[in-house]
Amino acid sequence: MDKQQAEPQQTSDHDKMLRGSAWMTAGSIFSRILGAIYVVPWRIWLGAAFLTANALFTKGYQIYSVFLLISTAGVPGAISKQVSHYNAMGEYRTGLRIFKYGAIAMTGMGVVSCALMWLLAPVLALHDPALTAVFRSLAWPLLLIPPLSIMRGFFQGYNEMAPSGISQFIEQLARVAYMLLMTFSIMRLGSGDYVAAVTQSTFAAFIGALFGLAILVIYFFGQRHKFTELIDNSVDSLNVPIKRILLDIVHQAIPFIIMDSAINIYYIIDQYTFNPMMMRFYQTTTHQLDEIYALFAGNANKLIMIIVSLAVAMAVTALPLLSAAKTRGEMKNVSDQITNILQLFFIVMIPAAMGMIAIAQPLYVVFYGYDSLGIKMLAIASVLAVLLGLFSILATILQGLFHNKLAILEMLIGMGVKLLTQMPFIYWFSVYGPTLASMAGMLVSCVLMLHSLRGRYHYRFHQTLRRTAGIFLFSAVMAVVVGLIVFGMSHLLNPASAVASMITILIALPVGVAIYGYAVLKTRLADLVIGERVGGLRRRLHIS
Repeated sequence: MDKQQAEPQQTSDHDKMLRGSAWMTAGSIFSRILGAIYVVPWRIWLGAAFLTANALFTKGYQIYSVFLLISTAGVPGAISKQVSHYNAMGEYRTGLRIFKYGAIAMTGMGVVSCALMWLLAPVLALHDPALTAVFRSLAWPLLLIPPLSIMRGFFQGYNEMAPSGISQFIEQLARVAYMLLMTFSIMRLGSGDYVAAVTQSTFAAFIGALFGLAILVIYFFGQRHKFTELIDNSVDSLNVPIKRILLDIVHQAIPFIIMDSAINIYYIIDQYTFNPMMMRFYQTTTHQLDEIYALFAGNANKLIMIIVSLAVAMAVTALPLLSAAKTRGEMKNVSDQITNILQLFFIVMIPAAMGMIAIAQPLYVVFYGYDSLGIKMLAIASVLAVLLGLFSILATILQGLFHNKLAILEMLIGMGVKLLTQMPFIYWFSVYGPTLASMAGMLVSCVLMLHSLRGRYHYRFHQTLRRTAGIFLFSAVMAVVVGLIVFGMSHLLNPASAVASMITILIALPVGVAIYGYAVLKTRLADLVIGERVGGLRRRLHIS
């Protein structure tokens, strides 16, 4: 392929990544925001039982997340990767067959996973009746998530990100509406049993999945003419047996299961080691430790995952594009895409994380009420968010380029660091230890993955480093100004008041966005990373 042909392809892929990232980011961000906003009325209605209920909710979801990953078997990523691979070859019929037979197989996996979680619930809950009920309520969504996931993967394989983004938002909207309705009914109109409220809140995942699946089915039938036309023009030079299709799905899915479960495993390590290790070094009670665990694994995690979802959205968008470019043998395109993905990640993620650190106090108060320990944990967790996001991006890049074993090895090395540092960090840093150990593990994995990609694909490392330094500098200036505003407002208004904290955020946040936005537009850094279209925004804002 000559230079004139390669440049339009590169530009097209960059545009596709930006459009896809926009859809996936919108769906993911709005979903995460909904998933955080519900906490405000949920906390009020649960009253004094909130922290205990939140710990129960969090523990249930940590185990459910692993079953969820097993039941979907890494399907969205695997299907997206395989469909885009065959589509790049013009084998559209093979891509559709992958979707068809994969859907049948994954529906069976959902049934098996649902049954296993129901039966194993007492053992996983260590025979705690309340946690057992929560686990069993979370078994039902496992019936619907596999077909929902495989449909998302199919659309993503065609670089159609809108159905995934919209269904994700509708799924979350239905889930939150159901859980709030049931919690209000139980806590304010009914028995007041917080265990029943938590159980219904977790069962809401089934209601959400039902609505999300319905949206995808509507999209699929609405676009069937497009798929029919592509299949009619399929090359059809391959006749891949059904057995080979299913084995390929499994072969590609297993690494996605392992990699997608990494973040959940980090939190599960905390779930089963935090209490015993803290009791070994400090005089405390199980009840106190459960409440502290809820602060970082539940409260802080729920808020930082809003910004981590930015990285996940970018990763989902990049996966089919990288797989297609690698299939076509366009190594320069692959290198350029890696560079673009990393720089796009940093220009969004670093200011988001530093902004969250700056507004940690009012943000935490709005959602959870004033708690000095919880606020500090949120600030530290905001740093972890950058590493979690970078890990998600790098792991997806490696998998998209068919380096599954390497990705798993480097993830496991980082997890080994987490395990090795967990106890000494809890001893040295007390309740902050688990988060700092997670940061150490993720940092090691990210450094190894960056080094591997640099050695194999020669992405523009020094350019990325220079631009990231500029992004960090602008973000730091923004965070200092926002932090001073928050500090000043805390002396004018009651820092423990949710209303006052919301006022503080509404003043500080636009100022932070304006400072960072002006800096990256004025210096043309945004043009270099995002593209020339940003120039139109600069002209409209009269920034020369």
